[in-house]
Amino acid sequence: MENYLSNRKAIMFFVLPALLFFLVLIFVPIAVSGYYSLLKWNGTPGTEVFIGFNNDVEMFTDDRNFFLPALRNSALLALLSVGIQLPIALGLALLIARKTKGEGIFRSIYFVPVILSTAVLGQLWQRIYHADYGLLNSILEAIGLTSWTRGWLADESTALGAAFFVMIWQYIGYHMLLMYSQIKTIPSSLYEAAEIDGATNFQIARNITFPLIKPMIKVCTIFAVIGSLKTFDLILVLTKGGPLHSTEVPTFSMFRTIIYEGRFGMGSAMAIFILIECLIFTILIMRFFKVENHEY
Repeated sequence: MENYLSNRKAIMFFVLPALLFFLVLIFVPIAVSGYYSLLKWNGTPGTEVFIGFNNDVEMFTDDRNFFLPALRNSALLALLSVGIQLPIALGLALLIARKTKGEGIFRSIYFVPVILSTAVLGQLWQRIYHADYGLLNSILEAIGLTSWTRGWLADESTALGAAFFVMIWQYIGYHMLLMYSQIKTIPSSLYEAAEIDGATNFQIARNITFPLIKPMIKVCTIFAVIGSLKTFDLILVLTKGGPLHSTEVPTFSMFRTIIYEGRFGMGSAMAIFILIECLIFTILIMRFFKVENHEY
């Protein structure tokens, strides 16, 4: 087996089909979208007009596209995901991993929202937020805060926050499970030695747990940021970008531009920008953690 695994030609023979499949499935559509982004095209064959980078210019200068507000919304979601979602997930992972009674039950419960269909979650939260019979308004009325009741997803001032709350809540369990699995790989002897030396729980977490799970925190940060930048399905189910485009995100702008308006060139330009944006943020996060590790 060792000789077989050390044979580079054999490894290439088995890896090459998967690599070709990956290239065809991923890079060919990206290249085609890049070509479409240079066209003014409504999707009908023979109507393509080459316009160069005009779509990219219009994307950021034409207020009718609502692309810049959508970018701001996705950036805000990314900040909230890193600043709220990940700390909560880390806190839950630390609590559950310390031999908590019913550890498996808690772990499973927190992960339930992740495995539920986004369409199901969207329909569920639409009913929770509903102005007339929603659970949230019923609770507010029950505790005497009737003046606070409203149509949460229909009000321009609250729709974005209401939608983002669901997105952050949905994936807390996902990041919690990733961090939890990394914490469980830390030898218990390290914790026992620290406790014998009189270290507090905070000192143990800061000096043992955090440094050893930093690679997983990096992965979770990348997943949280990229997931925020390309979020789509929950916005589609909850608000469809409304009211008045207040909850629109870049992927929904792309979807609306292509499907509703039939502007395939502009929609492709948006898709390419989202791809480049995700790549840039991934590189920046990886470099940030690399610098942190050197300092440490």
